[in-house]
Amino acid sequence: MASQEIEQLSQALARLPGLGPRSARRAVLWLVKNRSQALPDLLEALDMVSQRLVECSICGNVDTSDPCGICADPKRDAKSLCVVEDVADVWALDRARLFQGRYHVLGGKLSALDGIGPEDLNIAALMTRVEDGALDEVVLAMNATLEGQTTAHYLAERLEPHKLRITQLAHGLPVGGELDYLDEGTLAQALRARRPVE
Repeated sequence: MASQEIEQLSQALARLPGLGPRSARRAVLWLVKNRSQALPDLLEALDMVSQRLVECSICGNVDTSDPCGICADPKRDAKSLCVVEDVADVWALDRARLFQGRYHVLGGKLSALDGIGPEDLNIAALMTRVEDGALDEVVLAMNATLEGQTTAHYLAERLEPHKLRITQLAHGLPVGGELDYLDEGTLAQALRARRPVE
């Protein structure tokens, strides 16, 4: 039996996404074994993030400065805006380094079952950014779920009166995917989005 403090740490780690109780215990054991080297760095990093973490007042990203590093970057294309559901989506897209514009985080997706309507999302701030007239394109980068596509459709309707290009991420076959293992929805999307062979 571990002490109450070690068990409390294990339970705290188990609440993190991707870590279950067993993985959390393994992480705690590793930290205990390597405490002289690993713990001071980890504690310092956690303390620093805890003190400095803020939400960007422009896009909704999470960073240690406001505006965030993406919004403050003068090399970014200020005429192109990518709308995402969550901060994790910003980080995933930006890690790929394929989009050179700026982002807008909605803070979720429309969901009638969960009682989440347009007023619960960061849509008003998005419309303010669009109405400023500095944008040429808005990319709707919603997840390929029913709620994500409902959100994208709703946003497309709201953005339609504005003179800008509205695009959406393509959906379909993953690179390296085999047709036999794909669900019918993914196959249907891939067939609808087919294009000429180059």
